[in-house]
Amino acid sequence: MKKFAAVFPGQGSQSVGMFADFMDNEIVAKTYEEANAALGYDLKDITLNGPEAELNKTEVTQPAILTASVAAYRVLESKGFKPAAVAGHSLGEYSALVAAGVISFADAVKLVRLRGKAMQEAVPAGVGAMAAVLGLEDQVIVDVCNEVSTDNDKVWAANFNTPGQVVISGNKGAVDRALEQFTAKGAKRVVPLAVSAPSHCPLMQKAADALKAELSKIQINDASIPVYVNVLAKPLTKKEEIIDALVKQLTMPVRWVETVNQLKADGVEALVEVGPNKVLCGLNRRIDKTLGSANICNEETLAKALEVIA
Repeated sequence: MKKFAAVFPGQGSQSVGMFADFMDNEIVAKTYEEANAALGYDLKDITLNGPEAELNKTEVTQPAILTASVAAYRVLESKGFKPAAVAGHSLGEYSALVAAGVISFADAVKLVRLRGKAMQEAVPAGVGAMAAVLGLEDQVIVDVCNEVSTDNDKVWAANFNTPGQVVISGNKGAVDRALEQFTAKGAKRVVPLAVSAPSHCPLMQKAADALKAELSKIQINDASIPVYVNVLAKPLTKKEEIIDALVKQLTMPVRWVETVNQLKADGVEALVEVGPNKVLCGLNRRIDKTLGSANICNEETLAKALEVIA
């Protein structure tokens, strides 16, 4: 078997009807029953039937993606396959922590609902913004963000997704000024994102504080397998370090390029995206085409993934 890592997608991977052709799997169905019980509402029904506006509410989206990802991971485990490491993009880090035994699934699904609400409440609607920038060097983007920021109107690089694809986050005015500069400097595209909160920047400090308080109330364990965390792009196993990284994640950038490169440097030969859609598969291939790549979101893709790592 190839040495593989399981990687888990973040917000934006959701769609009404996702996992519809995976719900007949007994393990998947049981995972959704657990989520419904933990949340106190029918997440499975919203996932399958919408409405889209409800599924796209941050406090619903986050539990929905986590539940789908954990369900798919449990199916993978049931086939006797265990990853050498796990990682998740932003929200996906919580799925990775469940896979590594750091947090129980019931606690995680409630925790990400709170995370979504706290993110929504940290910055009033219309104050923050995010945008993707394509075709510029990372350092150019960081420099421009610094140049256009003022004391009360700031923007930061938030997601280093692939070489040439960085997401920025911050106050709307600063984001708009930065986009003008990126266009002038020859960016291939600048794409404002339809998000309700400016993630992975210091504007999320209130949400980080709320998350830290909630983490103190639940059982947290050392990781059974290394978790490559967003803020460090390196593996952690000790619970104290993982908690610290999880809190910082809301206010610091997602270093996905470095994470994938570090996984390869540590001997990983393939990355299996576990959860809805194939967003990370696309990012991972642009980072390193030599790594095996697969996703798991139904029985058909599961079979293909097992071929990749077998």
